[in-house]
Amino acid sequence: MDTKREAMFYEKLDGMKVKCGLCPRRCTIMPDKSGYCGVRKNENGVLYTLIYGKVSSVNLDPIEKKPLFHFHPGSMCLSLGTLGCNMRCIHCQNWEIAHVVLVEGLHEKKVYNLLTEDRTEVISPEKAIEMALESGAEGIAWTYNEPTIWFEYTYDCAKLAKANGLYTVYVTNGYITPEALDTIGPYLDAFRVDIKGFTKDFYQKLAKVSNFETILEATKRAKDKWNMHVEVITLIIPGWNDDEKQLKEIAGWIKNNLSDQTPWHVTRFVPYLDLKDLHVTPVETLEKARKIGLDAGLKYVYIGNVPGNTGENTYCPKCKHLLIERIGYETGVKGLNKNQCDFCGENIPIVL
Repeated sequence: MDTKREAMFYEKLDGMKVKCGLCPRRCTIMPDKSGYCGVRKNENGVLYTLIYGKVSSVNLDPIEKKPLFHFHPGSMCLSLGTLGCNMRCIHCQNWEIAHVVLVEGLHEKKVYNLLTEDRTEVISPEKAIEMALESGAEGIAWTYNEPTIWFEYTYDCAKLAKANGLYTVYVTNGYITPEALDTIGPYLDAFRVDIKGFTKDFYQKLAKVSNFETILEATKRAKDKWNMHVEVITLIIPGWNDDEKQLKEIAGWIKNNLSDQTPWHVTRFVPYLDLKDLHVTPVETLEKARKIGLDAGLKYVYIGNVPGNTGENTYCPKCKHLLIERIGYETGVKGLNKNQCDFCGENIPIVL
């Protein structure tokens, strides 16, 4: 199978230049050059994706690992990743696959081009769906790096997945244009999105993104226009986004633009890469963030990356009884009768 395909979402410009329309960077790309993501290249005035079907990572994962807590709890999903990203986060845990072309000045001033290295296997959309079904997975997720830049492949996979009764998940940074989101919208069930912080300065320093408002717009569009199940993740980084102002603004935005029943995961940061000199997020900070979310009116705020913490569990917002207990990726349903609390009858917004 040829892993080079003509890209979707671009326009041809004078001088054999092209303008990509897949993510809000909307890169203008000169002939024989690639966009910011490193995996979409202009060849003679035609934009190509270089990673169609190129899989760098494949695993059978519990859905809670994404993390998604209100979407098919206890189920398994086939998880696929490729190469590249449209952000350049300086703490990225998966930088070996996400940062296809690393710029000088990051990561000990080394420069890599992972596209020249044999780190992938080729899996067709048909094969991916076959693997999911044979494994007993209930769905398929595109994760580990940003799925948006793999759009042509994820789009073809998503259509096949839906035709075969599988759920579909984007584990995403939300940096996608409306036209791309609207194309895959009919075939995407869940949008697990990072809202990393709530200031332009923070996003610019951490991820090299200046227009983070487009992420908020895409997230709201995924829910309102396409009725996707949305859960929000914020990695709490000490000294970067753990201030009360940002946390209150994120919680308020979720409540006012998604709903008070949208799960918010406040997750523990572990030092890595350019942020390796920071400290691990204290549990007290995560508990403060959780309280901020609950005080803002969110009904479901979860603590992440602290196995065994009761903040991982789902409790009825009305009677406070335990409904789902989570220890690591082990999930036990304790008090749910379909979508209702077994104790008081409160409706619980979980996709079963």
